[in-house]
Amino acid sequence: MTFGIDMIEAIKTVGLIGVFLVVFAESGLLIGFFLPGDSLLFTAGFLASQGFFSLPVLAIGCGLAAIIGDSVGYTFGRRVGRRLFEREDSALFKKKHLAAAEGFYEKHGAKTIVLARFVPIVRTFAPIVAGIGEMEYRKFVTYNIVGGLLWGVGVTIGGYVLGSVIPDVDKYLLPIIIVIIFVSLLPSVYHVLKDKEMRDGLIGMVRRVLHLSPATPGTGE
Repeated sequence: MTFGIDMIEAIKTVGLIGVFLVVFAESGLLIGFFLPGDSLLFTAGFLASQGFFSLPVLAIGCGLAAIIGDSVGYTFGRRVGRRLFEREDSALFKKKHLAAAEGFYEKHGAKTIVLARFVPIVRTFAPIVAGIGEMEYRKFVTYNIVGGLLWGVGVTIGGYVLGSVIPDVDKYLLPIIIVIIFVSLLPSVYHVLKDKEMRDGLIGMVRRVLHLSPATPGTGE
């Protein structure tokens, strides 16, 4: 179970096409930022090791879905993306996610298209930001292919290899997925802790949730 979802049964239900669609959506559609990309790829790779999928078809399909998804996101960003900064927040869209991707892009440049593959939420918005910033398309395509293959194929094969070499790995699948999610979130956590404004906002939110009084200036409390 992952966040109340039995990932193995969910993947068996949606099949290859469903896996490809989720990877495509998370790679470049605004509505895809909440989808479980890393854990999905790893679990699908594990199922391939158990004979449920053909590894070559799964890995190549996931890689292509990731590449095509980013290309769609780039095109969307180039044509209408700038208007997103004027759009009101909604349940499926938060300007802070777009701003986070933009900050990531400004820091890492074109490498963002590769690095963002391994950062939840940012990977959905990164190609859109690249389109908004009018990155040269040839350069975008190069980084997109590299990132799509490293993530879509690499994580899938990782799940396959572990499923093949570790006896009864399905017993440890949940802890492994939790570790993958945790590692994926580390860059975002680091960014929050490094940014004073975001850090103070997080502390304030925690205090409100726990019903704690605000710290008194100069007391260190």
